[in-house]
Formats: sequence, C-alpha cells, structure tokens
Amino acid sequence: MKLQVVSRYALLLLASIVFVFPLYWMITGSFKTQVSIWAIPPEWIPSQFRLLNYEHIFSTTPATLWLFNSVFTSLVTVVFVVVFSAMAGYAYAKKKFPCDKLFFLVVIGTMMMPTQVTLVPLYIICRELGLIDSYLGVILPAIAFPFGVFIVRQFAKSIPDEIVESARIDGAGEIRLFATIVLPLLLPALGALSIFAFMHTWNDYLWQLIILQSKEKLTLPLGISTITYSENNVNYGYAMAGASLAAIPMIVFFLMLQRSFIKGITLGSVKG
Repeated sequence: MKLQVVSRYALLLLASIVFVFPLYWMITGSFKTQVSIWAIPPEWIPSQFRLLNYEHIFSTTPATLWLFNSVFTSLVTVVFVVVFSAMAGYAYAKKKFPCDKLFFLVVIGTMMMPTQVTLVPLYIICRELGLIDSYLGVILPAIAFPFGVFIVRQFAKSIPDEIVESARIDGAGEIRLFATIVLPLLLPALGALSIFAFMHTWNDYLWQLIILQSKEKLTLPLGISTITYSENNVNYGYAMAGASLAAIPMIVFFLMLQRSFIKGITLGSVKG
C-alpha cells in the first residue's frame, strides 16, 4: 500500500514538473538576452537576471495601456457572460417551455462550430454597427458564450426543486427568486465560468487582430506581437517578457477563484 502511495505521488510530481516547466522557462527566459536563450548547453538557471526586455517593452510601447485594455475588456465580458449564462442556464434547467430541449441542442451545437466559420459574418455585423476598433467590438461578440450556458445548466439541475417551489409559495417573484435564492446557489459554477470566460477573452488573439486597428486600442497579447516579430527574425526575449506579463493577470484571477472553479467543475460534471 505504501509503495502504491509513493508511486502515485511520484507520478503526480513528475507530471507537475512537466506542466510547470514551460512556465518556468518562459519566466526565466524573459530575464535573458537573445544569446543566453539559445545558449548550448541551456542556462537552466540564468546567471544574471536582466530587465532589458521589460525595459524595452515599457519604454518603447504603451504596454500599460495595452494591459489596461486587456483587463478591462476581459472583466467586462466576464460580468456579462456570468449574468446572461446564469439566467439562460437556470431557465434551461428549471423552466419548461415549448421546444426547450431543441433550443438547448442548438446552444450545444454552436459549441461545435469552429471560430473561423463565424469570423466573416461577425466582422460584417460589427462593421455595420460601427464597432470596428472599439472596446465593444471585442466585448459584445464574446458575451455569447454557449459553454457558460451549458455549465450553469448542468449545475442548476442539482438545485432541489423543493427550494424553488417553497420560495414561490412564500410569495417570491421570479426576479427575487433568481436573485436571492438561485444565484447564491450557483456561485461555484459561476466562479468556474468566470475563469473560462476571462481566459477565453484574454486569449482571443485572432478576433482581436481582426477587430482592433489603432495602436492605443490593442490588447497586451496583440500589442506584444507587434514588437516581437520583424521581417527577418523573432526576438524571443521580448516574446517571453510579454508572455510573462500577459500571464500574471490570468494566474491571479485563477488563484482568486480556484475554490469555486474546482467545486463547480466537479459538481457540474456528475449531473445529467
């Protein structure tokens, strides 16, 4: 038995090292010169921690503004995704209306569509609405998040019907019932959904590349790419420094909601 436990933890430790190593290599590489990054044998631990890559990014680009753009658009998107997904998921889980199962199948079907299929019609719609090169052009298309509806619906089915019915008997209206009874019970699922929505918006490089044009409206991942690539080469020092900066908000956001994330995923995954 002890051998099995030791083997299990040794395997988990090995897997952790494999998964964490790219992050470690990226962060340490951001403090290296271009020559040190390609050194053979590799410098597993930098001999000197240099801030040249970070100094170049902040001195030659509006990186602070790019960081604000990414954080602002991602957080606003999370708020809207959480609100709309909570309402839609609850309705699909606890309400009966004509063609409810068919509509939910349509929602699930949209999850299977490649993003590239919707890029052209979505761009045309945003152009007609005057949303090109604006925050709304990034936020509004990301609000339609069918995966969020699916997560909330699966979690909401675990809420006992007796709780909902007793609230109605006590005279609670639909809005009050949803806001004071259902919404607090959905918090674990909404915590997990917030992380998914934040990461989805933060990393939606292709759509941001299409919809954003002016330098001051760029997000951090998009802005960093403009100084990383040139005609003849790629500066991996700038790339690693920019990626390290872009990873910090996602890591912080995940750590803030990790308990809700774990609980929401584990509970939602066993409900039909």
